[in-house]
Amino acid sequence: MAVLVGRQAPDFKASAVVNGKIEDTFTLAGLKGKYVVLFFYPLDFTFVCPTELHAFQAKLDEFRKRNAEVVGVSVDSKFCHLAWLNTSKKEGGIHGVTYPLVADLNKTISADYDVLVEGAGIAYRGLFLIDKNGIVQHQVVNALGLGRNVDEALRMLEALQHLEKYGEVCPANWTEGQKGMKPDQGGLKEWFKDK
Repeated sequence: MAVLVGRQAPDFKASAVVNGKIEDTFTLAGLKGKYVVLFFYPLDFTFVCPTELHAFQAKLDEFRKRNAEVVGVSVDSKFCHLAWLNTSKKEGGIHGVTYPLVADLNKTISADYDVLVEGAGIAYRGLFLIDKNGIVQHQVVNALGLGRNVDEALRMLEALQHLEKYGEVCPANWTEGQKGMKPDQGGLKEWFKDK
């Protein structure tokens, strides 16, 4: 698995379904100037996947309040995405999801992000936090059966923004509103002083 952290996020131009409509020229570069939570999931019309897509939708306003866009990617076609979006939640669908769902039918995006499952033709549950300059700042990849914690993705975005704003690093289990730590020995001692 390639480590993309610290590197320019691989750009792509692909078809996507955005807010229920097909867009044939969706690009990652078009989101420059915003933070991006780019996540890969195995397949439409499966089991863990709709729970994740609805969970991201439930927190979409929280991401957008922080100048971040959520983008999902799978190896399904734009037509499959649209059909799944037109299927009710009670029937295992993702009706109500409004953020972009990218069609990676030729699997090049999944390959560029090194999340393609060898021999299976689907992607692992990869998640990449990309900063406003297009640099990957965080990545995590789950096995197919392990659903993600969307709150953790939001926490990582908040930690990145805290670091950028204050120059303070975020220690273990840091959450928004807590103090950060100066990245030096004095900061470490100060952090542990009250612990």
